[in-house]
Formats: sequence, structure tokens, C-alpha cells
Amino acid sequence: MRVLILGGGEVGTLVARRLIREKSEVVIVESDEERCHWLDEALDAKVVQGQASSVKTLEKAGIQDAEMLIAVTSSDEANVLGCLIARARSNVKIKVARLRTHEVDLWRAMTGKDLLDIDLVIHPDRETADRVMRVVGLPGVSDILEFARGRIKIFGMTIPPDSWVVGKTMAELDQAGPPPNSLIAILFRGQKAIIPRGSDVLRPGDHVYVVVPPEELQQCFDFMGVSKPNKVERVFIVGGKQLGIEIALQLEGQGVHVKLFERDLKRCEKIATLVERTVVVNDDGTSQPALLSEHIEGIDAFLALTGHDEDNIIASLLAKRLGARKAIALINRLDFLPIGQLLGINSAFSTRLAVVDRILQFVRKGKVFSVKTFREEEAEAIELMATQGSKYVGRKLRDVHFPHGAIVGAIARPSGQVVVPRGDATIEPGDRVLFFCLEYLVPQLESAFIAGR
Repeated sequence: MRVLILGGGEVGTLVARRLIREKSEVVIVESDEERCHWLDEALDAKVVQGQASSVKTLEKAGIQDAEMLIAVTSSDEANVLGCLIARARSNVKIKVARLRTHEVDLWRAMTGKDLLDIDLVIHPDRETADRVMRVVGLPGVSDILEFARGRIKIFGMTIPPDSWVVGKTMAELDQAGPPPNSLIAILFRGQKAIIPRGSDVLRPGDHVYVVVPPEELQQCFDFMGVSKPNKVERVFIVGGKQLGIEIALQLEGQGVHVKLFERDLKRCEKIATLVERTVVVNDDGTSQPALLSEHIEGIDAFLALTGHDEDNIIASLLAKRLGARKAIALINRLDFLPIGQLLGINSAFSTRLAVVDRILQFVRKGKVFSVKTFREEEAEAIELMATQGSKYVGRKLRDVHFPHGAIVGAIARPSGQVVVPRGDATIEPGDRVLFFCLEYLVPQLESAFIAGR
């Protein structure tokens, strides 16, 4: 597939790397000369220096031959114009655009075939806010993901030193009476991603992801020793950018008392016109005196959502020390994500990864329904459709030799049944199959899974 990516920033680079790995022919348009040199060295892609909103630049990049356009520059205007140029000067079948504007819902209404003809509009803050809201009232849970239209859930947690599961093997946990359709599918130990087998032992500080159907979620929380969900009443948000405002508005709608900290006075005045019951505090939310003066002790959640990863990490650690029940940090540098977990931050989210996952889910559609990237691209959860003729279909899992570093986490049948499989389960045509695998195995797994097509 020929793919033209507008914008060679972090998101464009991550998407390009994935598509190149899957044997797509990728061209990147980037305006910054120094960044172009870096991309040329780092990726097996053609790099064209120029503006994404320039007809000549896009023609030089081969827009007329592209099958897919992914517009992820830092400018909403350039992303929209790039899609319009593609519509006018090529036969690009799929167009994706990232838009950061708060008017994204109005833009989405204009992106149909009759007007802008953009197939997918992604709003980074909306994607991230959705993930944050799932876990804001769960102190012991880092994130909750959904697959198979919500029929499969995955929750992440860090194993505390005093947990009863410490020192237990996977086989011993399986014999201890967990919910029947639950499975520890992947764990992270320091910088290492592990697809666990029966003899693997859980250690304090391991970060695990557990697969379970929604109806067994609370039972699985109890089994793993996760704290009971809190009724969220008080939340502090640091950072008055669009993400902070988006989450404040959602929390307001749930009757939560929110305080939003922003250093810039003019920005505070603007925020005050957008929210209804949120208290806007013109102060440094990373400062201990400021947090103490606003009575941080005992708050249900502290959300550090500034544009600076280091500030978010430090503020989250401070909030935990001052008595916040849960700390959530926005961390966009992928190499910082494991650090947040190791330091004891309850949840860390990357807006960039949320956008990348959404793009990959869309561009792979037809064979891939969902994608979730874990940490620094170390591992992936990928939801595939089983097709007639694949070598994995119709055989018991114990007889199938999956690549080492890959595991079937769950099977969602067309009937609605969800199975977290053991060795005697089979994959049948039409099943949605959730795999967990180390990132370098994704192309091998995908090609084998759809071999019969």
C-alpha cells in the first residue's frame, strides 16, 4: 500500500514506522529541514521537505499515486487543506486527519462525502479524555481498554509488595479460583515486556494486564486485590489546555467538585467562561503550598495534564505524598512512560499513542478491529477477524504453534459469547480474536492469521 503522511513529528513517525514494518510504501512530507534529515536516517521512507498545504509539494511527494493520506501536521488548517488537495488532485481512497480544534464536532459534521470527504477525523484530547475517565475512580487500576465492541475488557495494575499474588506462578493463580474467563495476558517488569507462561512468577512492581469480560470485572478486581471503586467527589486538574477543560466538563456532568489550576491569568479568565461549576485557580498546581492551600488531602484524583512531561511526573508524585488517592499524569515521551509506573504514578497516558492507536485501528480495518500499543512500542494488543483458511482456524490452541512472544487473550464469537481460552479451545471463522504479542511479531501474526484470504 502507498501511504502519504503529512507531518513528520512524533505521531507521523510512529505511524510510519508501523506501516513500514507491515511492508507499506511510505512517503512523509515535513517542513522542517533538520527533522527531514533525521527522518531520512531513521526510517526506510521517502522524505519530502515542504508544506503539507502546497499542491506542488504534494505532487512531488506522489499524491497522485497514493492510496491513503494521513494528515498529522501540527496545523489543523494544513491537515484539512492537504485532504482537500488529495480530493482534487488524486484518487486517494482513504483520508485521515488529526484536528485539535475545540470545534471538532462541527468539523466532523462537514467531513462527509458531499463536503470535505475525510474518512476519519481524530481529536487527540477527546481520545485521551475517554481513557482517563474510565479509571479516574479506580485507585488500583492504571487503565481499562475495550475490545470486541465492549465484550472484552482489559485492565492494567501494578502488583503491590503486600499483594497475596506475589511469588505465585501463573499456574498457581489459575488453580486459586480466578473468574473463569480471566487471564493475565502480559506483564511488564522494568523495561522488559513478558508474555507470561505457566511457570512465570509475579513479583512486586510488575505491571500486569488482565483480560476479562465486563460481567466478571468486579470479581476479577476482588481476586487480584484491587481496591474497591471510589465514588468520585473531588478532583484536582493541573493544566488549563483543551484536555484539562474537556475532562473538567465531563466530571462536572457527573456532579464531581473540580478545581482546575492554571498559571496564566488570561487563560484562567477564558476557562471560566467555558466551565460551569469548576473552580478555576490561578496558581501553580505543581507547587506544594498551592495544593495545601486548596486542601488536596483526601481528594479522589489528581490529574497532571500540562504540556510538560517532567512537571506532570513531579506534580503527580507530590500529590500522592500530600494525600491524593489517585494520580494520573499526561506523559507523551514514550521513554518516560515506564518511569512513571516505576515511580508509583497510578496511571500515565500519552495523547500521541492514543492517536497512533486510533489511526492504526482505522487504516487496518477489514482485518484488524482494534489496536493498543503498550508503553514504548514494546508490545501490542491486536483484535483480528478469523477467516476461513487461516492456519489458526479449526485447530485446538494446544496444537497451534504461535510465535514465541504471542498469546491468544480472548475470543469473541459471532453469537456474543466471550471465551478466554485454554488449550482445548478452537478459533472458528468469524471469531474476533484478541492477541497479545511483542511488537516485532505483529506482521508475522497478521499475515499468518489471514493466510486464507
